[in-house]
Amino acid sequence: MKEDIMNHFEAARHLLREFKGEAYVFGNHVLGDVGGTIASCGRRAVLVRPGFAGAEDYVGVIRDSVARAGVDLVAEVRGARPNAPREDLLPMVETFRRSEPDVIISSGGGSIIDATKAATVLWTLGGEIDDYFGTGLVGEKLERDGAKLISHAAIQTAASSGAHLTKYANITDLSTGQKKLIVDEAIVPARPIFDYTVTHQAPPELTADGALDGMAHILEVFYGAVGKPHYEKLCSIAQTGISLIVNYLPQVLQNPHNVEAREALCLATDLGGYAIMLGGTNGGHLTSFSLVDVLTHGRACALMNPYYTVFFAPAVEGPLRVIGGVFHRAGFLSQDPEALSGRELGTAVAEGMFAFARAIGFPTTLNEVQDFTDAHIERALTAAKNPQLQMKLENMPIPLTAEMIDEYMGPILEAARTGDVTIVKNV
Repeated sequence: MKEDIMNHFEAARHLLREFKGEAYVFGNHVLGDVGGTIASCGRRAVLVRPGFAGAEDYVGVIRDSVARAGVDLVAEVRGARPNAPREDLLPMVETFRRSEPDVIISSGGGSIIDATKAATVLWTLGGEIDDYFGTGLVGEKLERDGAKLISHAAIQTAASSGAHLTKYANITDLSTGQKKLIVDEAIVPARPIFDYTVTHQAPPELTADGALDGMAHILEVFYGAVGKPHYEKLCSIAQTGISLIVNYLPQVLQNPHNVEAREALCLATDLGGYAIMLGGTNGGHLTSFSLVDVLTHGRACALMNPYYTVFFAPAVEGPLRVIGGVFHRAGFLSQDPEALSGRELGTAVAEGMFAFARAIGFPTTLNEVQDFTDAHIERALTAAKNPQLQMKLENMPIPLTAEMIDEYMGPILEAARTGDVTIVKNV
């Protein structure tokens, strides 16, 4: 069993090299050599950096490395708060305008990297951030204006969103509690970097939230890949990435200094980034965007995906047998998924997900979440009908139209409120 799990490490590294080639610098103890990678993009840099306690140590390593490589660090600006509030973009945009860099370095978790992507768009193209929510709108305007985004070197510090690898930028309106999304190939960072050892100091809650965000990326894209050309690739990513998370996250929570387990989570969440460049997330992510004021993103996705699993079950039997097999071998699912089908299979896999969530101290129902109210369900149903989030409906293995939201998504949210999966209504 140990040998089988260790094989997932090499499989993950192979998949990531296949995904990004030489452009991606990742692994243990790589941060001190990032200067040369950044110098290949430009010589005048602005650093978007985190403000949390303890960040100064590795920010200092970045400064020293770029200086040795002959890069002039012309300005630093604090990055966005969690969930990348839209208000946090303006100081970044103003710093870019004043400094006129030819490369932007972001260092932080997904929120800082996402905000840097969005701020770079606003600096280059102007307008309001609402102009770019949706799919492909940045690239379209760049083409119309004959413009180009400058290079972005994204230095990830958390095993979580895979933001350093992807075309997504999540931005939140704090006044409404709603998150929206820019999806565009034009905003993929030119130089992704991730020193896995930086995650060793991450607290348990942040570690678990990030790991479950990465799992949701793989899970949701895999569900939507049935019948598509990249299905077999998603099988490999899911088998590898979800196995690493399910087997190693409990170990990290028991021993945060477990180096092998930390690397497993980094590799797995990077595979989540690969997954969302092959396909899109859907139900769990869509609902999570309306729960930002009461749940972290990873926790919201982890809570919602078992209920969407029951809803999607008749259309995703292949993925469910792969995922169910992972939970079965790890001891979280008593039934062999190979013997099940349809809704029964979906319900069994959902129960395995619930068992895993309980083992790591995650809630399994919305009623367990402090400050959750009926207004969150109404917000989620309303958001699902917004054209700016339409891509999430289209990515579902059972696509929904805005007219179907109340009839089918409504029962999913009601099931998530109480934990009663029997009220989920299949199409």
